[in-house]
Amino acid sequence: MAGRIRDEDIALVRERSPIDAVVGEYVQLRNAGGGALKGLCPFHDEKSPSFNVSNGLWHCLAGETRVLTWEGLRPIRELAGGTHRILGRDAQWHDAPFYSFGVQPLMRIVLGRNGQRKEIYATAEHRWFVRAGKKRDWHRELTTRDLKPDHRLAYVFPGSRVKQTTPSPFGIAHGITFGDGTLNGTGSMATLDTIKDHQLLKWFPLSHVTVGSGGVNEWRGQLLVHHLPRFFRELPSLDESRPYLYGWLAGYVAADGHVAKDGTVMLHCADREVLEYVRALCARLGIGTYGITEQVREGFPGREPSSIFRIHFVNDDLTDDFFLIDEHRFRFQSAAKKFARRGWVVKSVEETDRVEEVFCAVVDEGHAFVLEDNILTGNCFGCGEGGDAIAFVQKIDHLSFAEAIERLAAKAGVQLRYTEGGYVPGRQKGERTRLVEAHRAAAEFYAERLLTPAAEIGRRFLAERGFGREEAERFGVGYAPNEWEALVRHLRGRGFSDKELITGGLASQGRRGPIDRFRGRLIWPIRDLTGDVVGFGARRLEERDDGPKYLNTPETPLFKKGSVLYGADLAKKEIARRRQAVIVEGYTDVMACHLAGVGTAIATSGTSFGDEHIKILRRLLMDQDEASGEVIFTFDGDAAGQKAALRAFESEHKFAAQTFVAVQPDGLDPCDLRMKHGDAAVRDLVASRVPLFRFAIRATIEKYDLDTTEGRLAAIDAAAPIIAGIRDRGMRDRYAIDLDKWTGFLDEQFVLRRVREHASRRRGDSRGRRAVAEVPEAPAPPAAPAYDPNDPIVRVERETLKLAVQRPALLGPGFDAVAPDAMLVPGHAAVCRLIAELGGTAAATGPEWAGRLRDAAPNDEVRALVTSLAVEPLRYNGLPDDRYAQSQLSRLQEVQVTREIAKLQSKLGRLNPVEHGEEHRRLFGDLMALEQQRHKLRERGIGSL
Repeated sequence: MAGRIRDEDIALVRERSPIDAVVGEYVQLRNAGGGALKGLCPFHDEKSPSFNVSNGLWHCLAGETRVLTWEGLRPIRELAGGTHRILGRDAQWHDAPFYSFGVQPLMRIVLGRNGQRKEIYATAEHRWFVRAGKKRDWHRELTTRDLKPDHRLAYVFPGSRVKQTTPSPFGIAHGITFGDGTLNGTGSMATLDTIKDHQLLKWFPLSHVTVGSGGVNEWRGQLLVHHLPRFFRELPSLDESRPYLYGWLAGYVAADGHVAKDGTVMLHCADREVLEYVRALCARLGIGTYGITEQVREGFPGREPSSIFRIHFVNDDLTDDFFLIDEHRFRFQSAAKKFARRGWVVKSVEETDRVEEVFCAVVDEGHAFVLEDNILTGNCFGCGEGGDAIAFVQKIDHLSFAEAIERLAAKAGVQLRYTEGGYVPGRQKGERTRLVEAHRAAAEFYAERLLTPAAEIGRRFLAERGFGREEAERFGVGYAPNEWEALVRHLRGRGFSDKELITGGLASQGRRGPIDRFRGRLIWPIRDLTGDVVGFGARRLEERDDGPKYLNTPETPLFKKGSVLYGADLAKKEIARRRQAVIVEGYTDVMACHLAGVGTAIATSGTSFGDEHIKILRRLLMDQDEASGEVIFTFDGDAAGQKAALRAFESEHKFAAQTFVAVQPDGLDPCDLRMKHGDAAVRDLVASRVPLFRFAIRATIEKYDLDTTEGRLAAIDAAAPIIAGIRDRGMRDRYAIDLDKWTGFLDEQFVLRRVREHASRRRGDSRGRRAVAEVPEAPAPPAAPAYDPNDPIVRVERETLKLAVQRPALLGPGFDAVAPDAMLVPGHAAVCRLIAELGGTAAATGPEWAGRLRDAAPNDEVRALVTSLAVEPLRYNGLPDDRYAQSQLSRLQEVQVTREIAKLQSKLGRLNPVEHGEEHRRLFGDLMALEQQRHKLRERGIGSL
C-alpha cells in the first residue's frame, strides 16, 4: 500500500509545475489576451481553439435556456448529466452529452424578431454565430461580450423529412378528430361543420355519419362521425411513423388551423402545451415553426379574459398534400407572401448581477447546437474539470493523485518524501522497471518472429480475419516460436535473469531450467493504462496443441488479470472524449472494432468482467454520480449471449454511467461481422444498442404468452422486480409504462402500481438485494375461470346454447359459423363442439335433437350440461321467435369480436410503428374493420329486439 506523500513536497510540486508549462506539453497554446492562454482542447476534436488554461471559466448558458431536442424543448439544466439528441450545425440530429460547469457570472442578451422580444443569459465567453457577408450566407463566430446591436444571429432548422412523404389517412382522421371532436361513450366522435368541413368526410370511409339535432345545441346542424377510437382525442406518440405524424398534423391544421390570404399558415389552440407538442413534432418532421405567440381575448361580461395561442409554420417545408381543404391549398399555392426563415436580431448585451450554475453541451459534430426558436449557438469543448497541473495530468493520463504527483515531481526535479513506514518508490523501482523492460523486449521479439517463415500459420490466421501486416504492427501482434527456450535465450542475451523471467510470467520452471511459457502461438501484448506491456495473451494455432485455446500470463507483480483491460491504452482517450466504452469478448474483436471506427472497444483478458474492471472503467469514463456515460456490452444473440447479458445486468448498479447491450442476432462476433459485412456493420451494431434494463425486461417477458390476459399479467409480475431495481424514479416509471406497452396490457396505472409495490418492498429489505435478472420459466397454463351465471358474457353464451339445443332452427347457419374455441366457458365450448360434430343446427331433426346430443356427449360433465340447457327456460317472455334468436346470436358474435379487438389492441400496443410501419398499418386497418363489424352487430342485436 503506497505511503502518503508529505504535504510540503506536494506543495513544492505544485509550485514548480505551472499550468501553462504542463498543458503546453500536450497543447499548442497562444495568447488570448487578459493573461489567458488558449489552444485546441486535448479532450475533444475541434477546429478552432477554445481551451482556456488560466482563468478556469467555461463558456455556458443559464439553466432556464431551452434547447431543441428530439423530445422537444427542454431547459438545459434538466439535460445536464445525460446524453440527449440535439440538432447540430449541419441540420442533422446528433447525440451529445450535457454538463454542469459550475458557478459563473452571466450576461443578458436581448433579442428581437417580428415584434417579439426574448432574453438569453450566457457567460461572457460563450460563442455565437452571426450571419455575415453580402448575402449573409456565412457565419462569423463571436463571444457574448463581442455581440453588438443589429447583429443577426444564425439559425438552423431541421432538414425537411416530409418532401416525399404522403400523409397517412389514419393519421389525418386522428388529427381531424383531435381538433374537431369529442369523447363519446367508450370512443370518440368527430364534429364537422356542414359547410366548411364537408371536404373532410372522405377521411372517414365507412364511418357512421349523422347530422346533429335534438337537445345538444352545440352539435345541432353539424356532421357527426361516430364510433371512432378513443385515442383519436389524444396526442399521438412522437415515435409514430413519419407519414402518420404528418397526417395527424395535416388533419389538425385542417380542423383548427388557418391559411391567410397572403399564404401564412398558422395553427390556433387555447392550450399552450398542445402547441409545444406541435413544435416538437415539427422538429421531428423537419418543418420549421416560428415560436408560440399569445393573444388575450376579452370574455363575455362578468367573465375573465382568456388566452389563445398561435404558431406559424415555415411554408417552404410544407407540401401540397398537407392541405386538405381546397381553399387552404389554393392560398398556399398562390401565396404572395411566404414566411422565410428569419433569425433573431441582437438589441443589447449587458452585464448582470446573476452569478449561478451554468450548463452546456459537448458536441463533436460541428461544435454547435440549436436552442429554442432555432438559434444556433456554440458548445463547450472542455470536459468540465478544473484545477491545477496535478488535476490536468490526472485527467489526461488517467493517473491517481499520487501517480500524478510522482510524474510531475520527476519532471520538476523534486525528491519526494513519504510518511514513516510508507511505501518508498525507490525500494521497488528496480524490480518493476526490470520486469517492464523484459516485457517490452519480449513484445519486440514476438513481433519480429511474426515475419519469419515459421509464423506463416499465424499470418494466415490473421489474414482470414481481415488483418494484414499493418494491422498486426498497429496492435503489436506477434508469434511465439514453437520452441522450448527461444524467448528465454533471447532475454538472457539481453541481460535478464532466469528469476526475472519466471517472476514476470514470461517463462515457466522446467525440469532442467526455465522454458518459454508461450510456444507455437499467436501473441497479443497486454498493456496497462500508461502503455507499458505487463502481460500477454496467446492463441493456439494448431489442433495438435493440447493446451487451452487461449493462454494468458499468470498472476505476477505486473499482471493481475482481474484489473487489466485489453486495448485500454489505445482506447482511453477516446473513452474519455466520447464518455463511452464498448466491452467485447476477444482480442480480435477489439482489433476489428478499432479498425471499423469504434475506438472505445476494450476486452477482459482471460476472465469475466469483474469489480476491478468496473473500477478501471469508471476511472476512464470519469464515471461520477451523474449518468452521463455509456457502457455497451456486446454479446451474440443466442441463448448463451442472452445469459451473458443478464450476468452483466447484475453489475449494472455499480456504474453511474448508463449501461447498454448490443446483440448481433445472427451470432457473429465483431471480428466475424466485419469480415462478412464490413466496417459499417460493426458501427451499426454499436449504434443499435439498447438499454441493458430494456434487454433484461424484454428477455423476461418473451417467455410468456402475451396473447392472453393471464400471460400478460404473469409477464408483468416477472418483470416488475427488475424495473423496481432502477435507481431513478422517473426512469423506473418510464420503464413501467413501456412494460405496459410491451405486454399489451393497456393499463398503465395498474403496471405502475405493481412496480411501485416491488420498489417499496425493496426499500424495506434490510439486506438490500438486487432484483434477480434470471429469466423466469414460463408459467403453467392458467386455471379456468369460475363459472358465474350472472356474468354478462356467460349469460349470452348460455342463452345462445339453450336456443341451439331447444330451438336450433331459429339460429340458422349463423350459429354454426361460431368457433367453439371462441366460447369463454370451457363447458360451453365443449357443447358447441359437440353440436358441430353432429352436423350443426342444420342437422337438428325435431324433439329428439336434445337426446342425440346427450347420447353423443364425450363425458358426464358435458352430458349434464346438455340436459340443463335442454330444460332451462329461455330468458324471453312468450314463445321465442326468429328476431329474439338473431339478437342473441348477434350479441354472442359482438362479444367474440370485442375479444378479438382487445387482442389486436394488445398487439398494436406491443408493436413499434417506426420499426414495423407496414405491419402496424395493416393491423390498424384490421382494427378499424373489427370496430365497424362490432358496431353493425350491436345495431343488429338492438334492431332484432
